Amino acid sequence: MTDFQVRPARPDDRPAVAALTVAAYDADGFLDGDEEYADELSDIEHRSVQATLLVAADDDGTVLGAVTFCRPPSPYVEVARPGEAEFRMLAVDPSARGRGVGTALVQRCLDLAREHGDHTLVLSSLPTMLTAHRLYERLGFVRTPRRDHEPLPGFRLIAYQRAV
Repeated sequence: MTDFQVRPARPDDRPAVAALTVAAYDADGFLDGDEEYADELSDIEHRSVQATLLVAADDDGTVLGAVTFCRPPSPYVEVARPGEAEFRMLAVDPSARGRGVGTALVQRCLDLAREHGDHTLVLSSLPTMLTAHRLYERLGFVRTPRRDHEPLPGFRLIAYQRAV
């Protein structure tokens, strides 16, 4: 049993989601002064309109984690094709790690993909996000090298997928 719930983000969650996402990526060394990516991570208003923003929140409403769920033709889709869904920007507050927050958020994305009739859930990740990779593999995702891509020169992302 969890002491939090996964739900769609509400407008009053947005500042916390922005701060948490940037802080989580920065704490893990994935921003390295990249202001442009930090701005993208914190642009919750745009994400909320163009995709589904989910949060894990405890009973008092404190946001513990967040993820962006998207489907074609959302501009947030990087590798999903028709019939597939994708999740991006999974972030868990460092103080909430080990409580199953990331697992619950990914599981909700799997459920949403199934509810939409999608057959596969995909994601892209930095090669250095090893902790996240272990989570994905534990949840049944498999590496899909043919979908690896470089959205910017020198910025390589590796892909995972799982049937829903």
